[in-house]
Amino acid sequence: MTQARTDLTTERLQPDDTGIARGAEILRAGGLVSFPTETVYGLGGDACSDAAVAGIFAAKDRPSFNPLIAHVADLEMARAYAHFPEEALRLATAFWPGPLTIVVPLRQDSALAGLTTSGLPTVGMRMPDHTTARRLIAAFGGPVAAPSANPSGRISPTSADHVMDGLSGRIDAVIDDGACPVGVESTIVGFDGDDVVLLRPGGLPAENIERCLARKLKRPDFAMGDGDQPIAPGQLTSHYAPQAMVRLEADHALPHEVLLGFGRVEGATENLSESGDLQEAAANLFAMLRKLDATRRAIAVSPVPNHGLGRAINDRLRRAAAPRD
Repeated sequence: MTQARTDLTTERLQPDDTGIARGAEILRAGGLVSFPTETVYGLGGDACSDAAVAGIFAAKDRPSFNPLIAHVADLEMARAYAHFPEEALRLATAFWPGPLTIVVPLRQDSALAGLTTSGLPTVGMRMPDHTTARRLIAAFGGPVAAPSANPSGRISPTSADHVMDGLSGRIDAVIDDGACPVGVESTIVGFDGDDVVLLRPGGLPAENIERCLARKLKRPDFAMGDGDQPIAPGQLTSHYAPQAMVRLEADHALPHEVLLGFGRVEGATENLSESGDLQEAAANLFAMLRKLDATRRAIAVSPVPNHGLGRAINDRLRRAAAPRD
């Protein structure tokens, strides 16, 4: 794996014409730029350059077998690199731009780097619902591979400060455009024969996708064994993890813990949403986990309903709480 740089001066760019132009210039030179999306901040590199994508893996200390999402400025750009079957096209038309990644077959002449897809014959494509992100991708002129802009397996960043905390000195620049409104990563769907498969719950509720397609999604067991290869990002068992141990379904904090609450909870150090609003909880999740992790105490988490955005929240919490090597 490419050796990570730790001596870079990470530029903090503004989301104006000058900042966008500078970010695109860095991408064209093979550098790495973190940028905001509606979900979390991504760490972007040229999706057609093995060297740039290797730099992403190195900066994040990310396993090279874990594929990346290729972010595009529009559907035309996506279809230049991958085939969109009828139902994939229907989903893209309905939900792009937005927090939905669609795993589709590569075109035979696709110029995407093998490291972007981890050698798979498919690629996850997404058009982010964030003007700054799409302006950067359009100015660059091609797909941008971009996992979350954090050290691999750690809490995803929802602000430029979070990015700098984890990757300052390891990447070339971050475009600072405030906090991310959705706060959890995109939903990922793929295709297996006649089935449409939910590969990762995320910022677009699965129920919305099912209504669009007028049928149910196949929902596999998301737990993976050590020898399994992910076919989409976010499928590793231990992922999105703070340094602290995490205990789920807690109704109170033990003496050595802090409590991350949901709804009306007594004694919560932080509360994802006192009113029980899942959208508010999703937007707060990573920032609050990061804040509680800084206390250097174990984290107890109140139950979160497992429907709508709650599925994505619980998926992230289960991975945060999973046993680690």
